[in-house]
Amino acid sequence: MHDSQHFWQEWARILHRWGVRDIVVSLLEAFGPLSMLGAQLVYLGQPLLGRVAPDDQVVALAHMLENRADTEAFIHLLREEALN
Repeated sequence: MHDSQHFWQEWARILHRWGVRDIVVSLLEAFGPLSMLGAQLVYLGQPLLGRVAPDDQVVALAHMLENRADTEAFIHLLREEALN
């Protein structure tokens, strides 16, 4: 398991609870090639994001966005959660 993957399940539950899981899946799929830019924005916003989320989760989000295979795996996890 990739180091940051242990956060994914928690993120999936939060997105489901907020009712935005399907929107996030759509955005991740639509902006796939731009996810690297999203990762850079997360890194730039880390000081602000660190106030609402632990630093290790912010870094994990950026890493997931940097790696297309990880992004696809997270999308798959979100879809599986939708079926349960």
